[in-house]
Amino acid sequence: MVVESKRSYEECRRQRLEENKKRMEELNLGKLAQALKAASPKTFPVKQVKRPRQLLDLSSVRVRRSSRVSGKPPPTYKEVPIEPLARPRSYQRRDLLNRFYASDQARQDAIERAEQVESGLGSDFPTFLKPMLQSHVTGGFWLGLSVQFCKMHLSHKDEIITLIDESGNEFPTRYLARKTGLSGGWKGFAVDHQLVDGDALVFQLIKPTKFKVFIIRASELTDNEDDDKDSDVLHMDRSAKRIKAGRK
Repeated sequence: MVVESKRSYEECRRQRLEENKKRMEELNLGKLAQALKAASPKTFPVKQVKRPRQLLDLSSVRVRRSSRVSGKPPPTYKEVPIEPLARPRSYQRRDLLNRFYASDQARQDAIERAEQVESGLGSDFPTFLKPMLQSHVTGGFWLGLSVQFCKMHLSHKDEIITLIDESGNEFPTRYLARKTGLSGGWKGFAVDHQLVDGDALVFQLIKPTKFKVFIIRASELTDNEDDDKDSDVLHMDRSAKRIKAGRK
C-alpha cells in the first residue's frame, strides 16, 4: 500500500511538471528571460566624493546674547596666569656668601629665652616655638611648622594664614596643609624682619588663620661670659615688654 501511494505521488508530480513546462513554452517565458538578461548590463553604484569642509569665519558671525547681558562687554576666556602671593615691595637678594651662622651656645640661649616668652603668654591661645635654620631664612625660604600643632589647631586644607609681628604689621602667607608649612609670603616676613640663623620665633594662634609672632634674636647675645647676668636681665625686660605689647 505504501509503495503504491508513493508511485501515485511521483506520477502526479511528473505530470504536473510536464504541464508547467508546456505552459512556459506556450508563453515563451524562457526566451523572454534570456532576452532581458542580455539587454541589461551590470551596473555598479557610483561612489560619491566627499567635499572638503569649509571653515566658518566666526568673526563675521553675530553671537546671540540674552537681553540681560547684551549691554555688557563680551566675556573673554583667555587663561590669566595666577600671580604668586607676595607683598607689594622689592626684596634685595641676600649675599649667601656672608651668611650669619649662630653658635650652638647662642642658639640654645635664644631657645631658652623664647621658652620664657612662651610661658609668659599664658594658655589662652595655643603656641609653639620654632628655632630658625638657614633653610628658613635664606635660599628656599620654606618654614615647616609643628606637625602635631597643625593637626590639632590648623585647617586640613590649603589656605592663607596671616602673621602679625609685635608692631601689628600683617603678612599674608600661604599655608600648605599636606606639607604642614608656610610657602608663599614667608620670604617677605623673614626678609622684612632680617631673620638669621639661630633666631627663635614664638607663634601664638590668636585666630584660626592668624598668628602673633614674637622674635627672639640670637644676635642680641653678648660674647663675654662676664656679662651673662646683665644680658639675661636685659633680655627678660625686652621679653616682658613684648608680651605686654602683644596683649594690648
